[in-house]
Amino acid sequence: YQKRWVKLDADYLRYFDSEKDTYSKRLIPVSSISRVSSVGDQKFEVVTNNRNFVFRAENDADRNEWIWTLQQIAEERKSKAPERTSMSSATDSTTEPADKSGFLELRGFKHKLFVVVAGDKVFLYKNAEDYRLGIGITYIEMNVGNVKEVDRRGFDLTTPYRIFSFSADSEQEKEEWVEAMQQSITEALSNSEVAKRIWAVESNRFCADCGSPKPDWASINLCVVICKRCAGEHRGLGPGITKVRSLKMDRKVWTETLIELFQRFGNMMANEFWAANVPPSEAISPTSGSQERRRFLIAKYREGKYRHYHPLFGNQEELDRALCAAVTTSDLAETQALLFCGASVTCDTGDPQCPTPLALAERSGQRLQMEFLLHNKTSGWFGGCCWVGQSSGRLLSALLCCAEFSRRWCTLQDGVLSYYENDRNTVPNGEIRVEEIVCLVNNPLHAHGIESTFEVYTEADRLYLFGLESPDSAREWLKSIAKSFVHPSAEELLALDFERLGRLHYKGGLTLERAQEGWFALVGSTLHVCSEDGRRQEPLQLRKLQELCDLPGGRRHGVWGNTQPPAEPSRAGRTLYIQGERKLDFLGWVHAIQKAAGSSGDTLSEQQLTESDVPLLVDRCIDYITQCGTGQGIYRKSGQNSKTTSLLEVLQRDARRVRLKEGEHQVDDVANTLKRFFRDLGDGLFTRRWAPDWLWATALEDEEAKVVKYRQLLAALPPVNRATLKALINHLFRIQCFSGENQMNTHNLAIVFGPTLFQTDGKDYKAGRVVEDLIGHYVEIFNVNDQEMKKQQDEITAIMKMREASSSGTQQAGDFICTVYLEEKKTETEQHVKIPATMTAEELTFEILDRRKIVIKEKDYWSCFEVNEREEA
Repeated sequence: YQKRWVKLDADYLRYFDSEKDTYSKRLIPVSSISRVSSVGDQKFEVVTNNRNFVFRAENDADRNEWIWTLQQIAEERKSKAPERTSMSSATDSTTEPADKSGFLELRGFKHKLFVVVAGDKVFLYKNAEDYRLGIGITYIEMNVGNVKEVDRRGFDLTTPYRIFSFSADSEQEKEEWVEAMQQSITEALSNSEVAKRIWAVESNRFCADCGSPKPDWASINLCVVICKRCAGEHRGLGPGITKVRSLKMDRKVWTETLIELFQRFGNMMANEFWAANVPPSEAISPTSGSQERRRFLIAKYREGKYRHYHPLFGNQEELDRALCAAVTTSDLAETQALLFCGASVTCDTGDPQCPTPLALAERSGQRLQMEFLLHNKTSGWFGGCCWVGQSSGRLLSALLCCAEFSRRWCTLQDGVLSYYENDRNTVPNGEIRVEEIVCLVNNPLHAHGIESTFEVYTEADRLYLFGLESPDSAREWLKSIAKSFVHPSAEELLALDFERLGRLHYKGGLTLERAQEGWFALVGSTLHVCSEDGRRQEPLQLRKLQELCDLPGGRRHGVWGNTQPPAEPSRAGRTLYIQGERKLDFLGWVHAIQKAAGSSGDTLSEQQLTESDVPLLVDRCIDYITQCGTGQGIYRKSGQNSKTTSLLEVLQRDARRVRLKEGEHQVDDVANTLKRFFRDLGDGLFTRRWAPDWLWATALEDEEAKVVKYRQLLAALPPVNRATLKALINHLFRIQCFSGENQMNTHNLAIVFGPTLFQTDGKDYKAGRVVEDLIGHYVEIFNVNDQEMKKQQDEITAIMKMREASSSGTQQAGDFICTVYLEEKKTETEQHVKIPATMTAEELTFEILDRRKIVIKEKDYWSCFEVNEREEA
């Protein structure tokens, strides 16, 4: 017998050389233990499915306690084993499902080890047979791991406790291993809060398709929770069928309402519909291969082969009528059956006040029905079959309301887009004259279950949907159609890789008397505009808009934004009013502009931005904390978790609409929100590419050399990251100016923000050193000139004076007296108003109108302008 330190948890029995070791010599899955029994003085035997282990305790009492504890855990695991569903007949496996597996050399071992990357862990086994049996050496938690390539075939997996030096058989294989381990680190650092809440429902703990445990992916429109391998095959079906999101990484999509929908729905309810008639011979299991999964999922979701048919299937009118009734109740199962058997999510309800099922659900207060409909509003379900043309001249066309593609031969000639039954017919089934086209839309890949699709809107308020197998062919058709209907004065827009292109009426600047026709092209988050006289206006950076709002009247959309280009900083912003003449294409423009103007991801460049390229969320939080909350313990004290989660969610959804106000928002909640934003930030503030170099720079002993290195690294960051880092360090520099009052000096701020900005667990002191250096050398590193420094000092002095005045009770901090004129600058229109620091322009406008007893009529629009000392608005 060799003396070993033994640990037992809910998943593994492990033994180590000593109690100080982090990584075990051997691990035995609890799920593989079939029996535990006494075998003599102080000894007991652990019997697994394929191997026996004999242990000896220090005394009989210890031995008996070990036996009892092991038996309890083994029995508990057996009682919680998943009941096999009709979709999976495979036996439970003791091994983790592998994302990557194979043999690698590991320094310190004579023979190659069988290494497995599984989820957020890396497992080491002596050989492949031990992996099959589940008897391993140890596993490495990747939330503390970092992977670094060292030579052509070698790479290191570094943890705070040990460095694992691996060597692969080839350079290509090394790169595959490094990528797999980096993905494992990403998964380990992701947030599991959503997954835990959704797993609270028993049926959601196992994949809805194959039965694998702990599925951490989901289809948000089908409301099923699925495993990683099934999620990969779901993506192949296209977002028109299934919209796949991660429970752990796609944090933004998981609103409280969507989580509640999954808790109410659950895999059980979903499969009562989708998997009602699955033959055992066609079911898949956790061990099924990719081809089996793909075949099964196509049959299950695209073809609806196993679904429980609604009695009204085939009767479109009755299905739509039943859907309108179901969405006003809490019966989600009925809505699911109707929608996925052909009911149209956009059908006409016959109610002018609530023209769609979504509007009916909203009026009835059915939040979950609304959420379900919203995620399925672009899904195409079972009205018929899709046919994909084989020739570049063959397109697919159908009216969108048919939810059906028909194979057609199409031609574009002499200003007419015609579609025929086949290439031998001479009489077209229909025609679209290019002068009637008002808008073209290039859809994302697989948007309607076909590789590439695009939409054509006409003046008759009709929509045609076309599709091809090849993205290049689709782009060629789009360009040809666009060239034939876009006015020559706007031809330069054709060179853009647009998502949406069309003509609309608009009013802008100071010429608001008459709307003029213009050509608009949406490219990412940029809106390009050409006027009717051929003048191309400065593009609108939609993520930098000051305000975006719908105007009364149903067919007008107002965009108020600062559009000044970097080369012309003196130009002022402008207001742009966009008007639509047709409801169908105009609603598409509204939705597309709103989406483009919002945050689209979790990296900095995908956020709504200020004119100086700082995320609006960061700017809002910093501004509020600077004005209202640099008191004692700022950033050290934690806010309420629920309030932080809620505030972060609304800011990420649309920071433009959020106004942080004293009394409504607690300073610690806002501070917590800012910290969590940076901790959860995709790619981090310093970026994964450059973060290690920032940490390395702290080792430089020469302060001047260190500052030079920091400046080089700052210049290497993307522009938005660079601007955000400067804004944050500027803010922290101000905070430490009040350290006598708030106890947050440079060192204390570094302790808080180091791990937050580098997204570490706080054990690496170098992260704090970087932040401490950046604050300490703020002026040199960020090249702050004397004028900028004086402005900041003046602001700090002003804040301190306001604080003193506020604490003395002499006046309300931030209030000042302002002269306001109503319509004209005359003595009789003059009003003197006391304005708090938190008052908005809207509140000031209402205050003035209320004083003069002016009633606002339906079509009245009042604006408030600030005028500088030269009387320039």
